[in-house]
Amino acid sequence: MGRLLLLLLLAVSASASEDAFIGVNIGTDLSDMPSPTEVVALLKAQNIKHIRLYDTDKAMLLALAKTGISVTVSVPNDQLLGIGQSNATAANWVTRNILAHVPATNITAIAVGSEVLTTLSNAAPILVSAMKFIQSALVASNLDSQIIVSTPHSSSIILDSFPPSQAFFNRSWDPIMVPLLKFLQSTGSYLMLNVYPYYDYVQSNGVIPLDYALFRPLPPNKEAVDSNTLLHYTNVFDAIVDAAYFAMSYLNFTNIPIVVTESGWPSKGDSSEPDATLDNANTYNSNLIRHVLNNTGTPKHPGIAVSTYIYELYNEDLRPGSVSEQNWGLFHASGVPVYILHLTGSGTVLANDTTNQTYCVARDSADPKMLQAALDWACGPGKVNCSPLLQGQPCYLPDSVIAHATYAFDTYYHQMAMADGTCNFNGVAAITTSDPSHGSCRFPGSAGSNSTFVNGTALAPSSNSTVSGCRSQHFYDAFSRSMVFGVLLLSAVFL
Repeated sequence: MGRLLLLLLLAVSASASEDAFIGVNIGTDLSDMPSPTEVVALLKAQNIKHIRLYDTDKAMLLALAKTGISVTVSVPNDQLLGIGQSNATAANWVTRNILAHVPATNITAIAVGSEVLTTLSNAAPILVSAMKFIQSALVASNLDSQIIVSTPHSSSIILDSFPPSQAFFNRSWDPIMVPLLKFLQSTGSYLMLNVYPYYDYVQSNGVIPLDYALFRPLPPNKEAVDSNTLLHYTNVFDAIVDAAYFAMSYLNFTNIPIVVTESGWPSKGDSSEPDATLDNANTYNSNLIRHVLNNTGTPKHPGIAVSTYIYELYNEDLRPGSVSEQNWGLFHASGVPVYILHLTGSGTVLANDTTNQTYCVARDSADPKMLQAALDWACGPGKVNCSPLLQGQPCYLPDSVIAHATYAFDTYYHQMAMADGTCNFNGVAAITTSDPSHGSCRFPGSAGSNSTFVNGTALAPSSNSTVSGCRSQHFYDAFSRSMVFGVLLLSAVFL
């Protein structure tokens, strides 16, 4: 018993000292799915060293051979019943899908099913048996020290998740969760958890602030405090992970690490999903990556790695359901980024950083009178050269307030070196990572620019553009006043 305890303590200590990693899930519900060699080329180009597959596709595993990329493979839910009811079937599965590829392909984990407790209740009773049978086959092949076995859970298995210290697993699943956690503990495995702050935010009906879901900085008085532990939570992600730790502790399991197997934010949604935007997706995933890679851990377990797989590599246009279901990807099928992550100082993974390639544009929904007042200020007291907007000049068309305001806002923003508070204009302007240049009109920061400030404007951003608010350091309400006083008052406020 003493030796077992020592081994468990060593395992926990090792997990605490190891650096966390960022991985990526690779779904295949694409009408133009790239070939395995193209997928691997993208992974290499982006320095992605950890991936999760939802199956054991032979061509994909062969393409991953000798790359060193750590691969989590999966037992699909439709194969779970057969494996969970037969040791021989499980052994054959391991022979066919694992032994045929290792060691050339660096398979490091097997995810047995996915969210079985919440999506496949008829298979739940044999879930642990399936995991044990897979583990036995790995032991027989001397691979149990190289490949861990676990199963991903939806965070919805946790009830009463805030405050985290009061969280517990749905008690009706105790006959499954207790032996499952015993298995994870005895094999040195980890709890796989899918964490989606996007859904927690949407389903909270305004209780959860958007900034809290997106990892944006919060003043201390806005942080969520667990009244039992007095731990402060600055983001939903940490709160959910700690809720899982506390739920395991409630069942007397205190030494099982957690790996988040899915987390992300959709970049596009329908009219009922207004917060599924490029900017929010960019903000969430950029902040998530920084949060994971700095090894901060969570308030309950500071410094203990919470490695995370982003959902997901590609937008999947064949996925059924709402528009957002098809738009969780970091890349289009062509390999072009859906948006460029802001990852300065976060290592090399996915670090095509274009923090300086940002633009200031007029919001689609802005009031035209407020836009006109802001445009007047920018071209006057703001000292923006607006001559390119005159008739006959390259940036005259489209002749609209929103297009001309976009040019003026962006030029001012770059004149001010993109400083905080210089892209707001009383809320009618927003930051975008999508270059709004068109035709001969090249914006400051555009790859086609020939100088610091260019004579260019752009079409108004579409609903698919990356748009976010830029918190202004200049408080003013002049735009709510009449146009007669507007320009006079704005001169004092913007400068």
